[in-house]
Amino acid sequence: MSQMPQQAALSNCPSCAEPLESGDRFCGACGYDLSVAAAPAHDTPTVQMNGGAVPRPSAPAEGGAGGGAWPLAPRPDGSGAARGQRPADVAGTGSGGAPLPAQGGQPEPAPPAPGAGPGPAAEPEEYPLQAPDPRSAAAGEDLAGADGMPGAGGAAAAAAGAPAAGAGGPGEVSVPGGSTVPAGAAAVCVACRAGRVDSDGYCENCGHAQPRERDHMERESGPVAAVSDRGRRHHRNEDAFAVGNAVLPDGSAASVAIVCDGVSSATRPDEASLAASRAAIDSLLAALPRGTHPQQAMHDAIVAAARAVDALAEEPAGAREHAPQQNSPACTLVGAVVTAGLLIVGWVGDSRVYWVPVDRAAPPARLTEDDSWAAQMVAAGLMSEAQAYADERAHAITGWLGADAYELEPHTASFKPDRAGVVVVCTDGLWNYAETAQEMAEVLPLDAAVRPLHGARVLVGHALDGGGHDNVTVALVPFPAPPQGAGSG
Repeated sequence: MSQMPQQAALSNCPSCAEPLESGDRFCGACGYDLSVAAAPAHDTPTVQMNGGAVPRPSAPAEGGAGGGAWPLAPRPDGSGAARGQRPADVAGTGSGGAPLPAQGGQPEPAPPAPGAGPGPAAEPEEYPLQAPDPRSAAAGEDLAGADGMPGAGGAAAAAAGAPAAGAGGPGEVSVPGGSTVPAGAAAVCVACRAGRVDSDGYCENCGHAQPRERDHMERESGPVAAVSDRGRRHHRNEDAFAVGNAVLPDGSAASVAIVCDGVSSATRPDEASLAASRAAIDSLLAALPRGTHPQQAMHDAIVAAARAVDALAEEPAGAREHAPQQNSPACTLVGAVVTAGLLIVGWVGDSRVYWVPVDRAAPPARLTEDDSWAAQMVAAGLMSEAQAYADERAHAITGWLGADAYELEPHTASFKPDRAGVVVVCTDGLWNYAETAQEMAEVLPLDAAVRPLHGARVLVGHALDGGGHDNVTVALVPFPAPPQGAGSG
């Protein structure tokens, strides 16, 4: 979960001594208001924020100008391993239309040992009624995606009395566990299988909280697929995603994926991520058919998402008076658009996009740069990448969507791959367990380009097997091989 710089957190509830998560406002066991006992804030920024906003990109000229030449794969060395690449190793075009700058070959960070490194305060080993392991889902099952998304089943369909994707037939609605009940009948508790579930989501018989709609979400839209899971340590899923497809004016297809990660130290992060993903996908699916260049459309989608999150901060008069220490809702965003021969990425925050070629002899690459404390330390030459990401401040983000963001700086970049591959769009809940591009390529199934939903389930399962300390969300967008003579080489 992304985190904004914040005051020191309590490790245990002052009232009942229940272990707390970083960013908790109330004790999950006794409801104690933690802001009353919060440690005093120390506003000592470690780096100075630059104040310049990234200029809006100009649309590249016809014929693909603006997309950089895609490098051919170097021959593997004697070990047989292909060289991983940094984002700037791959030629591309940035938000301002200029080539992406070279980086000077900073080394890839060493993969963290499982369970090592800084993390939130002590928490229960597992919460009851975990969301289902995505790898146990039946092959080909098309479950509802982020609720309310265009084309998704989700909570919006359930609220309207309609079955979600993959649910039962007319007159039935799905319940946790995959069974169905007649419409209008009370849901049965998944724990005791006897009590009815009340309107608050708790069993009237045993008192167990029922799995939420967003605890585990899956969605497939054309060639694009996405999976999101609450993970093993958090009490709710604060990630959201949206996937879709559009037809461009020339009749060719465009695939779109948006992934958002709620900032855990802000209030209502789950609402922020959902609002941002909805606004971004709506903006892209409206702009692309009108002929807007994909890079400009991505920039505008990030701006639309920021406005949607800003709107959540508009509270009734007096609300701030009762909760003066609450931050505004906030989230990060990352997205990808794939068209014929062109790959566009856009982001704000520390969620990432990876490129993994179908031919695994070719090098994979990370295509985004984190808006984070660690990335700033590396860019300033103050730390190596391994040192920065080992620091407890590594995941403090320096860019996000929200009313209290320093300044909105959407990043976009365009690439023209010369071969088929898979675009991996994910939150840090996944890349914490496969940080380098080479590690991500090793985890991604070889058939992910033709079975993206299966591939996304495998990646989420990898994060859960590694500990699942955070919400995990990933979208896979296959990139088809460009027509002969259309490559950039």
